[in-house]
Amino acid sequence: MALHPSAPPVFLNSMWNVKDRFPAKLMDGLSAKGFTVSSTGGVMRVEKYGSGAEFRRTSDDHYTMTILPTILMNGQFVRLWDAGYQKFLLTDDGRKFPAHAEQLVNMRKFNEELRTALGIPTYYNEALGSTSLVSVYDRVKGRAGDVPDKTVGVKLVSDH
Repeated sequence: MALHPSAPPVFLNSMWNVKDRFPAKLMDGLSAKGFTVSSTGGVMRVEKYGSGAEFRRTSDDHYTMTILPTILMNGQFVRLWDAGYQKFLLTDDGRKFPAHAEQLVNMRKFNEELRTALGIPTYYNEALGSTSLVSVYDRVKGRAGDVPDKTVGVKLVSDH
């Protein structure tokens, strides 16, 4: 998921080592563990609880994660943004929506179950709470981040 080209956000640890490679046999077993799995042209999408992640097949019959676990809105992956005062969901077309507690709980549950299904250990510091893909806290006028929506490329929507 590409961010707005002019956005200089801070990226946080996403709780996943995206260099991990997973054998195809392990990935094929995810549906038996309650995940909805769809695969097209070497791209596997794994979903549960309104959250999802994406993996791509490598030439040696493994999968690598290409979209980290996140919330789905209308079937589309969104980015979780911590604006310092509230968490938002950012769509690829620049819209933002407030993140609801139930969405965050479900994303956390999805993340934990996917890690367990793939044999990825969860360490204490990773299990403390939701981690945002984008974070903007600077409110000093004139510095990057002083207008959070502008910093992450949110478009103004007139019909709110």
